[in-house]
Amino acid sequence: MKVLVATEKPFAKVAIDGIKNVIDQAGYELVLLEKYTEKAQLLEAVADADAIIIRSDIVDAEVLAAAKYLKIVVRAGAGYDNVDLQAATAAGVCVMNTPGQNANAVAELALGMMVYGVRNLYNGTSGTELMGKKLGIHAYGNVGRNVARVAKGFGMEIYAFDAYCPKEVIENDGVKAVDSAEELYSTCNVVSLHIPATAETKNSINYDLLNKMPKGAMLVNTARKEVINEAEVIKLMEDRTDFRYMTDIMPATHAEFAEKFAGRYFSTPKKMGAQTAEANINAGIAAANQIVGFLRDGINKFQVNK
Repeated sequence: MKVLVATEKPFAKVAIDGIKNVIDQAGYELVLLEKYTEKAQLLEAVADADAIIIRSDIVDAEVLAAAKYLKIVVRAGAGYDNVDLQAATAAGVCVMNTPGQNANAVAELALGMMVYGVRNLYNGTSGTELMGKKLGIHAYGNVGRNVARVAKGFGMEIYAFDAYCPKEVIENDGVKAVDSAEELYSTCNVVSLHIPATAETKNSINYDLLNKMPKGAMLVNTARKEVINEAEVIKLMEDRTDFRYMTDIMPATHAEFAEKFAGRYFSTPKKMGAQTAEANINAGIAAANQIVGFLRDGINKFQVNK
């Protein structure tokens, strides 16, 4: 069995060593395609692969069609909207993610961006503190839970909304569950966004929702670019000079945000949430173990295209 690691943004060497150890022990062959610059390179590399580990790399219908022997794709990370699930299902290919492996890394970044925001991007002027502020967590999955855990250390008052998570689960963590996104945004000074990009959520973070937030509000996005209605956020920030936006996913309209909202807007140059050595190692090794479990024993616990 041939396992391909295809990454435009490579894993750390220690993660690759861990992946190789798992694959070698299973008696499989590991092949690396790192820092590739053309899709043609990926199409060539997948031609004889039985399994693929990816990060943010795109696995679409063309890639799947080129992978005649492919049985499984594992996205090393939580999000998997870079994989065409419909095409994978049609091709009989199992798709998995590795939920929770980078959750602490993303949570720490989210809180770091909150501190950066309330301290006015460290521009030398007087800012405010997170202690006592109301934090809203929009989607209470692995990352949301870790954001709550870390935020408790800052003394924040924590609320959460998740349409798919029972309220008692949220409240068992000492977090106040609310009944709607509208209630969350109207209640909280800071909202940390963790919703996936789906047909339902795309462009859902819009003017009307954000305008419900109290004066001095801040939105922190470590989720997905597609959920943000960029034109409406720009309009909101033009109308509300008190509003701040911190994002780990650079908007398509980044230049306009940066020019118009200096001191109230920040974006990382590329998605940094999972960019820690620990998350790198955890997600990569988890992906390798899931591939071995699937190929050897048919274990599909984290399959996302059932």
